[in-house]
Amino acid sequence: MKTFLTLLFAVTACMLNAQTQSHKKSPPVLEASPSSVGISEDRLKWIDAMLEKSVADGEIPGAVALIARNGKIIYHKAFGIADVEKGRAQQRDDIFRIASQTKAITSTAVMMLWEEGKFQLDDPISKYIPEFKNPQVLQSFRYADTGFTARPANKEITIRHLLTHTSGIGYGVIDGDERMKLIYEKAGTTDLFTTKDVSIGDVVKKLAKLPLHHDPGEKFTYSMGLDVLGYFVEVISGVPFDQFLRERLFDPLGMDDTWFYLPNDKAERLVAIQHKEKGKWANYPITFYDTDYPIKGARTFFSGGAGLSSTAKDYAIFLQMYLNGGELNGVRILSRTTIASMMANQTGNLFGDGDQYYGLAFGVLSPQGVAKGGLGSEGTFVWGGYFNTQYFADPKEHVIGIIMKQTQGSTGDQTAWKFRQLVGTLMDD
Repeated sequence: MKTFLTLLFAVTACMLNAQTQSHKKSPPVLEASPSSVGISEDRLKWIDAMLEKSVADGEIPGAVALIARNGKIIYHKAFGIADVEKGRAQQRDDIFRIASQTKAITSTAVMMLWEEGKFQLDDPISKYIPEFKNPQVLQSFRYADTGFTARPANKEITIRHLLTHTSGIGYGVIDGDERMKLIYEKAGTTDLFTTKDVSIGDVVKKLAKLPLHHDPGEKFTYSMGLDVLGYFVEVISGVPFDQFLRERLFDPLGMDDTWFYLPNDKAERLVAIQHKEKGKWANYPITFYDTDYPIKGARTFFSGGAGLSSTAKDYAIFLQMYLNGGELNGVRILSRTTIASMMANQTGNLFGDGDQYYGLAFGVLSPQGVAKGGLGSEGTFVWGGYFNTQYFADPKEHVIGIIMKQTQGSTGDQTAWKFRQLVGTLMDD
């Protein structure tokens, strides 16, 4: 029996660490000249000028911008200040808290396990996390004592609901409903990340006891659903979420600078969160989140919705894998058929104003969005993060655009739309 268990463990470990190889071998993401991939070098200067002016005018303290085409990085520059208190200039390899850009990575992990036949997308999550059985929908709320009443939901929450933000689960401190903020605060959930000694399983099990905004599938409500799925990956794979991502995604792709908690030798590259104080940039203080994350902490909480930090180049590698149909450098992460499903409209008309729809990991540009101009080609997939990071990837033009900043609150920043619009004018082929 002991021999059998040892063998079983060894086989399981091999399955976990093994990565599917592909006969297709797209090259690694390396730098090349703009002209070699049909990009105008003269027009790239417009982006230089825009970002330099944005820093000079105080719209942003600093930024790292990256553009890739056909799998080649043709623009990768740093502007401004990374840490105003230290007076440290921004560097190309600086590490940013990417917050909700974590979500697409978590969705990828979920779909990797789906490809292995571990579950179906319309399975109820309670099949794997029993605490979610018999969900309830908020009916009434008392501000005096944060008490509430709830009714039974008309259906179970499914994995698809969680991937598409249609589960009805809320988002605590950043929720748009004041009642939910108070309910989540009283329950002790964690929205973004934490330095405290808690696990994602602890938070998810608390979340399962709280009322929903609405019946599952009824509306698009941005939520902690991807945190639930981070824990779901742990349940299905049998390993901590950070370990799964490291062994199955980050190491195979060469994403060496993407972490929940930074190794000590990378800590100095973390960009400070900055905000305006009396018209000047200052480092942001500890509030409902600890700005020492991801340098300090118990290193036990792996938020699938907001916990990762990364570089512009690492995230470009991740997006290039998608543009390549799920493969990079001979490593197959997902099938192109799976990616086709992930990019399909999963939410009908529940998301936005018709310019985009939501798939299983990204917002995706529709023909209506293309007609507006400046947003990319049909099928361009996008998202961003709480601390002012943005990305897009255009599958028709084979272009990736990433702009990383690290700010809190309103600053008058216009760089996100300007960067995306300018990148769309660069084609010279």
